[in-house]
Amino acid sequence: MVFQNYNREVSDAQVYEEDINLGLLAEELGFDALWPVEHHFENYSFCPDNTQFLSYMAARTSRIKLGTGAVILPWNMPIRVAEKILLLDHLSNGRTLFGMGRGLARKEYAGMGINMDEARDRFDEAADMIIEAIETGFIEGGGAYYPQARTEIRPAPHKSFEGRIYQVAMSPESVLEAAKIGARMVIFAQRAWEEQAKAVAIYRQAFEEHHGTKSPPIMICDFTYCDTVPERAEELGRKYVTNYLLTVLDHYELAGDHLKDAKGYEAYGDAVEAIRAFGKEGMAAGYLDVTAWGTPEQIIEKYQKRYELLGDFDINPCFRFGGISYEEAERSMRAFAKHVMPVLKDWDARKAA
Repeated sequence: MVFQNYNREVSDAQVYEEDINLGLLAEELGFDALWPVEHHFENYSFCPDNTQFLSYMAARTSRIKLGTGAVILPWNMPIRVAEKILLLDHLSNGRTLFGMGRGLARKEYAGMGINMDEARDRFDEAADMIIEAIETGFIEGGGAYYPQARTEIRPAPHKSFEGRIYQVAMSPESVLEAAKIGARMVIFAQRAWEEQAKAVAIYRQAFEEHHGTKSPPIMICDFTYCDTVPERAEELGRKYVTNYLLTVLDHYELAGDHLKDAKGYEAYGDAVEAIRAFGKEGMAAGYLDVTAWGTPEQIIEKYQKRYELLGDFDINPCFRFGGISYEEAERSMRAFAKHVMPVLKDWDARKAA
């Protein structure tokens, strides 16, 4: 759930009203979890506190899991994150999934008054403190950014968070950090899957080395348009997925020189010249190729190819982005639930057997 107001086509209030309705529909249609983002200040996405949003959704739903996708740790005090996550877990009767991220947008770091060069160190320090706190009920830290005397968190943990911790891992450093802390690796569909497979293999190996067990399935986030009418699927899918990519390029300033010098973002800086060389049209063609959109059959085929490269994964599709109207998003979501989800559940049943 990204809460995007593409070109301010509607009011912010309407964005929230309609995204809430899609969240409620997700439970009705049998989806497993809601994953609202944390973003600030811009049309690109504005959900300044996903734990607050999920507390509301906890009261409106009964079954669906509630995931933070993600809490951006450098922008939040660890003790407050731990308190909010534990409170949400009580309010939802243990349905909380805790996802963490580091953030990439210079604009958001500036608005928060945080130096981007501190992002990696802040994330690593905060992640260890929060994971310990939500598991034990006590938080403490002796690091440079978040010195914290040992303090009890109330309400105390509802139940263990083992298996319920996720981390966005799109850079080499984040891949290794996710493995070290035992988080499930979260990636976005944005580059060739052959390249993504290399990062996933590194994660799995590092996870096993740290914990002595196989890693859990990764989670892949997609911006998905699903339509049973082939012509409409081609026209609208291409339009809206491209629109979303353009908002990404603008919000994150991915062709900007600042990424070359930002500490901890070297992997993004290395890609700047390639992005400039491709141009927007070239980037759009590549993005359309790696993202799952189109007819149900086309989406299933893309998932099958990913499975052959990556092994098992969870899929996290977003249906409202890039100027898609509520009516189109609902139609897309219903088509996915009716025609794609049964196939995925059958795959799961066969693997279990």
